[in-house]
Amino acid sequence: MDDSAPLLVIVDAANVVGSVPDGWWRDRRGAAERLRDRLAADGVPGRAGPAEIVLVVEGAARGVEAVPGVRVESAPGSGDDHMVGLVAGAPGRAVLVVTADRELRRRVTELGADVAGPRTVRPA
Repeated sequence: MDDSAPLLVIVDAANVVGSVPDGWWRDRRGAAERLRDRLAADGVPGRAGPAEIVLVVEGAARGVEAVPGVRVESAPGSGDDHMVGLVAGAPGRAVLVVTADRELRRRVTELGADVAGPRTVRPA
């Protein structure tokens, strides 16, 4: 494990945004931007130490810009496949994937990532 690298936190934007029925479906991009801004301001509550936060967007939310503290990646295809690729590209590093998607959780834990649900970054 590379203890010198900050925790890599990969956030499934579509899954986290969709976890609360607050009208996000009317403006998917705006909802992803609000999540990005919350992450930039609050980080990952309950996690001490530095973290590299990556917000993965797809579909109508593609094109959301990065801000200081949050890198935004627009998945060229499946957001799940993109997140699995990010985990696979970080061998030996502590990785936390934030999603409630069961299949994605299975895939990333097989690669050694930890997982947490949407409430980790978005209180209900």
